[in-house]
Amino acid sequence: MDSEDDTRDSADEDFYSGGEAGLALSDDGDADYDFADRDSDDSDDLISHRQQQNYSVLSETDIKQHQADDMNRVSTVLSISKSEACALLRSYNWSVSKVHDEWFVDEARVRTAVGLPEKQNEMPNERELTCGICFESCPRESMGAASCGHPFCGVCWRGYISTAINDGPGCLMLRCPDPSCSAAVGQDMVNLFASDEDKGKYERYLCRSYIEDNRKTKWCPAPGCEYAVEFVVGSGSYDVSCGCSYGFCWNCTEEAHRPVDCSTVSKWILKNSAESENMNWILANSKPCPKCKRPIEKNQGCMHITCTPPCKFEFCWLCLGPWSDHGERTGGFYACNRYEAARQEGAFDDSERRREMAKNSLERYTHYYERWAANQSSRQKALGDLQSLQNDKLEKLSDIQSQPESQLKFIIEAWLQAGIEVDLRIWLLPSRP
Repeated sequence: MDSEDDTRDSADEDFYSGGEAGLALSDDGDADYDFADRDSDDSDDLISHRQQQNYSVLSETDIKQHQADDMNRVSTVLSISKSEACALLRSYNWSVSKVHDEWFVDEARVRTAVGLPEKQNEMPNERELTCGICFESCPRESMGAASCGHPFCGVCWRGYISTAINDGPGCLMLRCPDPSCSAAVGQDMVNLFASDEDKGKYERYLCRSYIEDNRKTKWCPAPGCEYAVEFVVGSGSYDVSCGCSYGFCWNCTEEAHRPVDCSTVSKWILKNSAESENMNWILANSKPCPKCKRPIEKNQGCMHITCTPPCKFEFCWLCLGPWSDHGERTGGFYACNRYEAARQEGAFDDSERRREMAKNSLERYTHYYERWAANQSSRQKALGDLQSLQNDKLEKLSDIQSQPESQLKFIIEAWLQAGIEVDLRIWLLPSRP
């Protein structure tokens, strides 16, 4: 799915470079926060737009049913087994239309690429066959082969399949053990030879593959949630509300953030988590020692600064010159005329401008972060209350009112509506005056 932000130009400018993109600073020292100047008058339209269901939430049972339906469709249309249909769908990211298109354009090429021989080959019709792995002679009844017909004993098949399954999801693309053969080993062979534990692992890999390889589906990003979401590609709104009550953006899988675009949210989250704000603070509230360059914060006292050991360099906080050069001729120990003179000559313009810009940026960031964090806290409280309502209070209210819980679901819906408004407040921050 193409992102709605693909057409947006993004520039990774330095915070103080004066750039126009992202969270960079403009020439007047104010940061160009895209999230700051939003018009909140559209909130009613946004809420009603979010209520338009353009997605469906899938449980594990739903996923398996969708998967089985897709395999049945491909199997019926192409007149192949369900195991072969499963191999085709996995190879084409579970896109039924893509499978049909490629198959009818060049069936031979698709069969070769996926590992589906055009003709089902049987094992040699002999009472005893030699296993191609252990080279033991075994009765034909204890041997097995994929669609290519290469015979291997049950013990070797079991070990081969078990090793592949325990190695990870790559077992879904398993091929014949014969080095010269590329025939696919499907779920039918797994069910025939694998242990119950390995079968369970294989089914879980297959289930996850249906979601993770399919461009129309994604797992809910909430911790511990096992729901997936099937989305109508091309819909206007990317807001999704999972069955676990977690709201997220389909496009970037961050928390739901309309009306702010995904690019701005990405920059905001990066700004909250990166070390850049520490550097901002250091730049805005400290100066480097002229000798060892270690940053020093001055929060009280006179202008006489002594660096920490082992440096121990003594200097003036104002002009950063050696303290030994200061005295009556510089205006006294507590007033540095050298700094004023140098400042008038423009010696400190760049460093002072940079420090002032850092302070402005830090103040602006703090202003918006406090409001964003407060709304986030309110949202977490609302979700906790909703969970308590669903688990405990709704049942008690049903007993008190003598009504079935199904008749009280409107309370949950009203609570979720309030949650949508909280989500909007999180991102519709007030403009800086």
